[in-house]
Amino acid sequence: MGKRVLLIEDEPNIIEAISFILARDGWDVATHSNGHDAVDAIKRREPDVVILDVMLPGRSGYEILIDIRANIETKVLPVLMLTARGQVKDREMAEQAGASMFMTKPFSNADVLNAVNELVA
Repeated sequence: MGKRVLLIEDEPNIIEAISFILARDGWDVATHSNGHDAVDAIKRREPDVVILDVMLPGRSGYEILIDIRANIETKVLPVLMLTARGQVKDREMAEQAGASMFMTKPFSNADVLNAVNELVA
């Protein structure tokens, strides 16, 4: 089972919280905080799973996810989308873009940990 996660998030408190809970569970956590070069960061780090925020500086998580799914090397990479906007249309957009899972903020630490572990099981 892979244990490398790339967290693409721009809020320091969320980065710190998710990094802590995943590292404590044995995950190798890398972080990236903007949408401009997020796809390049994914290619460089080759994570087993990506946690991707919807609202990022530069590009949206939806745009990034569409690029991930269009690339043969990352087409099946598990992606957990995080958003503060939990409307039905947000969930539908994530599904259409190819999200493996969708989670709204605020979330519990246990929910994030369980989701990430489920995505690589």
